[in-house]
Amino acid sequence: MRIGFIGLGRMGANMVRRLLRDGHEVVAYNRTAEKTIEIAGEGADAAFSIAELVGKLEKPRAVWVMVPAGDATEAQIEELLEHLEPGDTIIDGGNTNFHDDQRRHPLLKERGVRYVDAGTSGGIWGLQVGYALMVGGDDEAVKPLEPIFLSLAPEGGYLHVGASGAGHYVKMVHNGIEYGLMQAYAEGFEIMHASDYGLDLAAISEMWMHGSVVRSWLLELAVRAFRSQGQDLDQLKGWVADSGEGRWTVQEAIDRDVPAPIITLSLLTRFRSRQEDSYGARVLAALRNEFGGHAVKTE
Repeated sequence: MRIGFIGLGRMGANMVRRLLRDGHEVVAYNRTAEKTIEIAGEGADAAFSIAELVGKLEKPRAVWVMVPAGDATEAQIEELLEHLEPGDTIIDGGNTNFHDDQRRHPLLKERGVRYVDAGTSGGIWGLQVGYALMVGGDDEAVKPLEPIFLSLAPEGGYLHVGASGAGHYVKMVHNGIEYGLMQAYAEGFEIMHASDYGLDLAAISEMWMHGSVVRSWLLELAVRAFRSQGQDLDQLKGWVADSGEGRWTVQEAIDRDVPAPIITLSLLTRFRSRQEDSYGARVLAALRNEFGGHAVKTE
């Protein structure tokens, strides 16, 4: 199958490589030409403008957009619409808010352009092991693209989950769950790291991968991190970002009256990680000192 692909970051470039390896033809474009030239050297057909990319695709065209969610994706879709025609399809594979999908779908449908949202998980490991694809959109838009989805995903790793927006909705919740899992591992390993036993956390996490109910790919990555960086991880700063999906998951839980304390607290813990010195913690120390004379530390 021949497809256009916009966005050749760490994830996008590897997705193009996986498609090429499975025999697909990819017309690739990136805002910085160096990345386009690099992927062209691996077999992609280079395009150095959106007009050129669209011109190199046969009708009906399909273009995958893999750029940061929000304004960047919005601008890219608007530019694409200047060149696409009825019957063509846009696939948004970024971490878009599902409300944006629900807004775009009818607007594009009025112009005869199909819209598919593809929640994509796999990170930098996707080239090797494949990408989990949670796809939303109309059947007539999704079905013709399944050869692409099946090439990108490992066996069993692709699912058309529902109507427009459903793909990014499921990916949003997926990432919210990820927050909770990661926080539980972090807390468990911190308890063991603080113990008096001198525990080998890499060996323990690796042992847990065999038969334990807490085994997972995240645990495999913990093994890798402890082995490569040392279990004290003292070269890292405990500053943890969030890309938005955790916030959206918590907001959806609130909107639906669904209690989600683990995901919510995991998100808030990430916020705490970004504070060099929490003002709230200083208030707590001051209050304990005032009512009970408890010890405080001063700078």
